[in-house]
Amino acid sequence: MNIQLDLGEPDPELHDPDLHDPDLLSPDVFRDQRHHKAFKVLRDEDPVHWHTDSAGTGFWCLTKQADIQMASREPELFVSGLGFTLVDIDPEDLQGVMMKQMLPGMDRPEHTRHRRIVSKGFSPRTLRLLEEHLSFKARRIVDNVIGRGSCDFVQDVASELPLQAIAELMGVPEEDRRKIFEWGNHMTGIDDPEFGGDTDAAMVASAEMMAYADELRRKRSIDPRDDIVSVLTGAAAEGDGLSDAELAVFFLLLVVAGNETTRNATSHGMRALIEHPAEMEKLRNDPSPDRIATAVEEILRWASPILYFRRTATRDVELRGKTIKSGDRVVLWYASGNRDEEAFADSFRFDVDRSPNDHVAFGGGGPHFCLGASLARMELRLIFTELVTRMPGIEVDGPVEMLRSNFIGGIKRMPVRWS
Repeated sequence: MNIQLDLGEPDPELHDPDLHDPDLLSPDVFRDQRHHKAFKVLRDEDPVHWHTDSAGTGFWCLTKQADIQMASREPELFVSGLGFTLVDIDPEDLQGVMMKQMLPGMDRPEHTRHRRIVSKGFSPRTLRLLEEHLSFKARRIVDNVIGRGSCDFVQDVASELPLQAIAELMGVPEEDRRKIFEWGNHMTGIDDPEFGGDTDAAMVASAEMMAYADELRRKRSIDPRDDIVSVLTGAAAEGDGLSDAELAVFFLLLVVAGNETTRNATSHGMRALIEHPAEMEKLRNDPSPDRIATAVEEILRWASPILYFRRTATRDVELRGKTIKSGDRVVLWYASGNRDEEAFADSFRFDVDRSPNDHVAFGGGGPHFCLGASLARMELRLIFTELVTRMPGIEVDGPVEMLRSNFIGGIKRMPVRWS
């Protein structure tokens, strides 16, 4: 079926001659925020859609929440190890091999072992101890900008708490934290010229980060601290931990998954609250923990910081009248599932009181559900409590610059000002 995606009147600023059949892997489509209209057409007319991109890569698009959840909860039918993420990456080349060594790229039984080991660093006790520290950090973040009256929200606010949280968990010294931030930008900005804009720059950043992790592991083996690296290094010495190489890859994953995604959820969430002042006022009138926690779920749904993951079918399967064949690539479009009209009433309305809110921002469930979901929710609750109670009259104060990426739903810059 050849679906023509009617995206409305062309915007002359987009410099794209054809807005009716976009390449769903084009970073420009997502940077320019044209994907929501495209996915709405697919949900309405062809929810299990075979798409061929400009490079001739063919794959199935799952755009409905229920289908995304089904595929996520059938890990033997839709496997990760044959390519868990970017559709156009060969799982057998260097980048693909590295991705298969990460938790999202593993299948059972390797995935079960790794998740059991690394979950030791996310215990309820660890998160309780971390919450008090991050609450203090959230206050300091706002303290540092409140007197200025304006700032770049992404750089000065949104990026800070996730960076501090991951650095505390991993035991990264204060003086090295901006280095981690820059490496993460180069890895997620693989399609954005500002951050290198190519695979080579991302791979260099990955190698430097993994080398840093290896040195940190060496230090913790001699001088253990109260952090994940120490926990896993000690476990490895007892025969129940990650190897040196596995720990380096896990460190890389945690920086990207735990830092970049929460930063972008914070940025999208504040933009949504600014653009929906009645919703902002609800939170200002009642910034109770339960009210903020409910709003956080809507922020996650709205932001969809990870746009998609890829799976590969292991056998033929019928879905909504289509036959997905064994070996076919299948893309789970979380950004589309989170706007599914059948799953969310008035799905294009931002509603801080939306409940229930069964979004797929952390994945569609199953064994690959985000390990750091509780940490991300905590960070968002803490920072938005500070923001809605202490920054009245906040508004966007210039152009909002989106990340050029088909994988990370990111905001690079968002100038704001406040009373």
